[in-house]
Amino acid sequence: MMVRLSVDLIARTSSHLRSRKDESIAQYLKRVTHLNYSNKNIDNVEDLSICRNLTVLYLYDNNISRIGNLGFATNLTHLYLQNNLISSIENLSGLKRLEKLYLGGNYLTVVEGLEGLLELRELHIESQHIPPGEKLLFDPRTLHSLAKSLCVLNISNNNIDELKELAVLENLTQLVAMDNHLTDNKDLEVVLRTWPKLWRMDLSGNPICQKPKYRDKVIVISKTLEILDGKEIKETARQFLVNWKASRDARKKSREEAMDGQLVYQQLYNVEHPGSLLPVQYHNTEYLDKEKTRYMFMAQMISDRKQNQMQRSVAKKIINLSEDTRQLAVKDPASSLPGQDVLEPHLQSQSNALSR
Repeated sequence: MMVRLSVDLIARTSSHLRSRKDESIAQYLKRVTHLNYSNKNIDNVEDLSICRNLTVLYLYDNNISRIGNLGFATNLTHLYLQNNLISSIENLSGLKRLEKLYLGGNYLTVVEGLEGLLELRELHIESQHIPPGEKLLFDPRTLHSLAKSLCVLNISNNNIDELKELAVLENLTQLVAMDNHLTDNKDLEVVLRTWPKLWRMDLSGNPICQKPKYRDKVIVISKTLEILDGKEIKETARQFLVNWKASRDARKKSREEAMDGQLVYQQLYNVEHPGSLLPVQYHNTEYLDKEKTRYMFMAQMISDRKQNQMQRSVAKKIINLSEDTRQLAVKDPASSLPGQDVLEPHLQSQSNALSR
């Protein structure tokens, strides 16, 4: 059954009007601030411009497919439209005082049409019915228009695989992005460094949560987070992780400097084992230029000494080989004569028989 939200519907269903016989429907609608017509099979909103003081409107769990006829509600601060049939965000630019917008469970594929809502602090757009293989997209114009005002964003279960485009939301304090496809640590690090006021984040159900040290890394990067994936972050735990990272980075830097030092020696002195010359790394270029000649001479001396030792070793081996050959000739002269065949032992008996 199709139901339209109209003045007549409000007059027929308002319990307040039935209890106050002295007040007309017009008087009531002029002063009403809250209207709750959730789960009433409503598919459309008619002209309610008489409700000039309306601040909160509940229209969730209905059959609304198009947002319309709300331009009159210039005092509206809360709008609940979740679980309808809405496929496009439109006709909201007149709601200059809107602070909270609930659009979860609809059929949106693009977050757009929110330009001009400079007071919007909360946007709940979770669990859209998105076609297979697609993800929820964000119009850059809408994101930039919300950059200063938006504090709470719920984008759970929308096939989202990156967050970097949301970095412009500089005043974000709460992000709920559960059950998406987030996997990139660097992408997460970028946005965390651009959200200095973020105190709550929930990424439960994303692949990134299964990566080693995920929680530790997030806590170290974001100094303001108080709740991560539903669990409180103790300040003592954060301080421990920060100190541990500082110690690890210091050790890593020390190792890199040591490796850089060895490279400097190799380039400067041109020796195979430069550490044996001078186990100190100098960064002063004037000192290096001044001392370069002297240490190059030392390196050349060491190189020449090693070469002479190698030549003497080879010569000694040659002499020893010659002496071994001479001794063998003395013991068995026949074996050292050219042209003589040396028979294998198992052929020796056959050779003797033939000679007879």
